[in-house]
Amino acid sequence: MVAADQVTKSLAEAHLHRPVHVLGPLGLALGYNSGSAFSLFTGDAPVLAVVAAVLVGVLGWLAWRARHTVVAVGLGLVVGGALGNLSDRLFRGHHGDVVDFITCTHWPTFNVADSCITVGVVVLIVGYWRRSPAVGGPS
Repeated sequence: MVAADQVTKSLAEAHLHRPVHVLGPLGLALGYNSGSAFSLFTGDAPVLAVVAAVLVGVLGWLAWRARHTVVAVGLGLVVGGALGNLSDRLFRGHHGDVVDFITCTHWPTFNVADSCITVGVVVLIVGYWRRSPAVGGPS
């Protein structure tokens, strides 16, 4: 996931010089985000880098110890996405900004790492919901 994220960001920076409409609400437009998801905490890139590094460590440890495949996959996607964005903050040279390039009508611009984080969280929620006896799932 980290490799796919970094390759797509590099391609976007090298070739995406103007917005491109892809299909329906989907498009491509190069942008930089100094904040976290949905541009929250904009301008706090150094703090976000430290928080992301700690979260990667904790979530990676939890994924390693996961007893269920669904949990391991969900946490793996979240960790991979966090590592992709952390790599931007530390190594890409945009003063801690993350490269974003995927656009969707009425939605903030995002990247492959953001998609992995979102899908990973959904996998974890669905996995928890399906296993929770409180909501009618098998125990």
